[in-house]
Amino acid sequence: MRESSTDFDGGRKLPVMEEFYTIQGEGFHTGKAAYFVRIGGCDIGCSWCDTKFSWDPALHPVVPAVQIAERAASFAAGAVVITGGEPLMADLGYLTGLLKKKGLETFLETSGAYPLTGKWDWICLSPKRNAPPLSAFYGQAHELKVIICGEDDFLWAEENAARVNRACRLFLQPEWSRREKMLPRLIAYVKDHPRWRISLQTHKYMRIP
Repeated sequence: MRESSTDFDGGRKLPVMEEFYTIQGEGFHTGKAAYFVRIGGCDIGCSWCDTKFSWDPALHPVVPAVQIAERAASFAAGAVVITGGEPLMADLGYLTGLLKKKGLETFLETSGAYPLTGKWDWICLSPKRNAPPLSAFYGQAHELKVIICGEDDFLWAEENAARVNRACRLFLQPEWSRREKMLPRLIAYVKDHPRWRISLQTHKYMRIP
């Protein structure tokens, strides 16, 4: 089992690549306003990753969790999405405790490769072959989002869907650089397997962060 690779004063400080207020572009909560916090650090190594500059946590400023929570609470949405990188490489318990005290909803986007820390209203599990999720995540995920690059990814998606709880929402999302090629296949697949939905990176179409 992987362990959190960085302590950062017990999560009281975190390597933050960026923070921004925007519209959620993917998955079940597409179209909702939220404050995004992108945590630096990831060792999963997906070849198609669109945020490879997040991989090295040492490249990003270490920010007090108190400051992150204060900024997040200043926006109207009352919702915070913690993403990465792989955010669970850091301990998120202290940060989410602050966010919950401020009455904010907390949303996590993770590969599930590291142990879960923090208090979450919603967990989006996006499993990667390079580092499959820990078994515990399958029962805790509210949403399963599988990135589709090629035909074999449909089998990977079904293998993961067989392990999540029955209430978990299922999404297939085309890898951005292959979307034109894969979208017709995704459409046909979801029509034949309607328990799945298609997720698109709508923020890229809208040209927003």
